[in-house]
Amino acid sequence: MKIKKAHALQWLFESLEDQPTFLQKKMFGCEAAYLRGRLVLVLADGKEPWNGLLICTSREHHASLQKQFPSLKEHKILGKWLYLSQRDSDFENAASNIAILARSGDARIGVESRPRKRAKGNKKPEPKTQKRK
Repeated sequence: MKIKKAHALQWLFESLEDQPTFLQKKMFGCEAAYLRGRLVLVLADGKEPWNGLLICTSREHHASLQKQFPSLKEHKILGKWLYLSQRDSDFENAASNIAILARSGDARIGVESRPRKRAKGNKKPEPKTQKRK
């Protein structure tokens, strides 16, 4: 049996795990956290700009969150979200406090997740109909 390697930033989700609506899923090579049906945080431990915490939010909340957490930057690829790099000197403190905000239901953190679209060749089969005689 292959043992799964724990994500390097998994400790950030520990404060969320006891929430009844908490769900963790893989997302583009990262780990995503959902609370109350909303995508709230994404853990990334690759190369920049995928090496830290992505805060799932809308652009209308960027200024407010950046004022509270000056280290937050607009993510270079996913500009609608904010990003806190592990290289930041205040990473652990800021990331922990952002996770607490997500846990508390701060309206600035979280986006509605959309159902995945089916690939063109993977349509649901049409229900079979009986021919009338």
